[in-house]
Amino acid sequence: MPADAATIAARAPGGAAAINGPLSGQLSYRGLAGERVAGRINGQSFATGGPNAMDPPLHYAPAVLVESLTIVRGVAPVADGPALAGAVDARLLHARFTDSSEAGAHGAAAIHARSANSSFAVGGLAGLATNRWRLGVIASREEGEDYRFPGGRAGDTAYRRALMGVEGGFRAGPGEAFIEYRRSETDPSGNPPYALDIVYFDTDFLQAGFGGEIAPAARLDLRMGHVAVRHLMDDITVRRPVATPASARATYADADSFTAEARLRLGTPARHLLVGADAQWADRFVRITHPANAAFFIDSQPDMNGRRAGAFVQARTALGGWAVEAGLRLDRTRQSAGLPQLGAAVPAMPRMLAAAYAASARAAEDTIWDAVLKLWAEDAAFAPRLTLARKTRVPSVLERFAWLPTEASYGLADGNIYLGNQALRPETAWIAEAGFDWTTRALTLRPTAFYRRVEDYIQGTPYDGTPGVLDSASERVAAMSGDATPLMFRNVSAELYGLDLDFTARPLGVLVVEGTASFVRGKRRDIDDDLYRVAPANLRVAAAREGPRWVVGAELLAAAAQNNVSATNGESVSEGYAVLGLFGQLWLTRGLELAGGIENLTNRLYRPHLAGRNRVPGSDVAVGERLPGAARGGWVRLTAAI
Repeated sequence: MPADAATIAARAPGGAAAINGPLSGQLSYRGLAGERVAGRINGQSFATGGPNAMDPPLHYAPAVLVESLTIVRGVAPVADGPALAGAVDARLLHARFTDSSEAGAHGAAAIHARSANSSFAVGGLAGLATNRWRLGVIASREEGEDYRFPGGRAGDTAYRRALMGVEGGFRAGPGEAFIEYRRSETDPSGNPPYALDIVYFDTDFLQAGFGGEIAPAARLDLRMGHVAVRHLMDDITVRRPVATPASARATYADADSFTAEARLRLGTPARHLLVGADAQWADRFVRITHPANAAFFIDSQPDMNGRRAGAFVQARTALGGWAVEAGLRLDRTRQSAGLPQLGAAVPAMPRMLAAAYAASARAAEDTIWDAVLKLWAEDAAFAPRLTLARKTRVPSVLERFAWLPTEASYGLADGNIYLGNQALRPETAWIAEAGFDWTTRALTLRPTAFYRRVEDYIQGTPYDGTPGVLDSASERVAAMSGDATPLMFRNVSAELYGLDLDFTARPLGVLVVEGTASFVRGKRRDIDDDLYRVAPANLRVAAAREGPRWVVGAELLAAAAQNNVSATNGESVSEGYAVLGLFGQLWLTRGLELAGGIENLTNRLYRPHLAGRNRVPGSDVAVGERLPGAARGGWVRLTAAI
């Protein structure tokens, strides 16, 4: 159980983890990542605070507190909001109602330790509830040092994080009103693929709502929320060696999100009409400073904001032995950016760029629509599935309004410098998926083949037709930051296709074999090139023997070489690998479980294709190399529930 919940989510068929630091992993799903994959915590969506996504959504889901990870396979329903790929929702531990009018206490706790990075995590829930009300408190603390790999230690990978929260609910008739508050504090933590490290993330989550039956066969759900992120990153607190006085930087970033949702379901969960509306307001501000010179500051993302309002209708019914779900969604988005402020010590060329940016429109409006049609056979051992969809994504404020050449790219962590583009159009994906679920007493098999044709796909492309020739102010500013060939976000044509599956087999009563396999290919359609940062074909197979109070087993994680890489973005190929691990579980008493295992049993040196590239000189990983996987090591976890 790693600290980063993205690594857990990546075990789903079609999933892969883009690891940019111990607490900054992103879920890549069927070749798409970043804001193309919708992320929520306890059903709440929000804007991350880091301009380079050091805090993607799952950053706020400590694995030791995660109760469940729900991943929408394939195409997310229109009710889940706009998203080009799937969606993931991490649910944290929470108090539950009881069947009694007398107050009763319950709770859960876990402690986890791992030798590869001398880490520990401890967390849990304390709850008090009746059949009418519930109250819960959660808390966790995690610490880890630089992790070992076969060949040394990966510098700048230590981390510290704490979370605390309180939540409660009250049953009023058939419905429940709830409220919850959480505070997440990430202390100084390393991010070797980035130019800067986390000094802090101080983030407050607040949401409240109501859900329940307001009439026979009529359910109403309401939700409102606010998330406030306060962030500082620099290259002198954690990084070793520290940056020189001339090049040292400290960047402050804020993000505030306000969300509101309402939906009404008429009918039953299996047969219904669902109508709803939702809105999100997100404000961002980023300022780059010099730690020792108060006269040097640049507002690289000045008062950038996005306003989205949407409505949808979704119906689920039956035609013969088939279930049918169809939905239509409409969203209106408005984005704008303020005027950048610069300190007196900022050189002339960034000032020229700021002046040109101030004279530009710095605003955009988009109206987008999504449609999803799903069919599947019901109550059948062999159940075919078919999905047809049109999904869209509006460019992020970073992709549109990033006027200063920086490495901010929502987590690509590739060392390239990027510029925004106010002429960007929304991405539009036309999607077809087909598969089946085959279930017998001895076997469950669920393969899916998919095809996504994406018009106006947004990707970094050379700034102009003469890369390396410094014939513009933007290129000269980028060269001052170490990259004479900056990239600009532009619309291109793309396609992604592949196959993924999961399976479970019981060849013997006490033996279970389960796993996943995934393959995706991403290509440009406008030029002869591959899409950037697409995971190679991979396989996960585990075999376990079950006893009355124990389980022991082994797991193989394997990935093929990735040779289909983007020449446009200077992506390099990667080698294939296979890693073996052992695990076991023992149920000591009711509610008390001990688990443990060995990772990377053969001490294999491997470098996942989506791992970020090291930027830290004081590390045993060479500068520019992909971060390797952890060395052989043990882990142990003790969980208790009352």
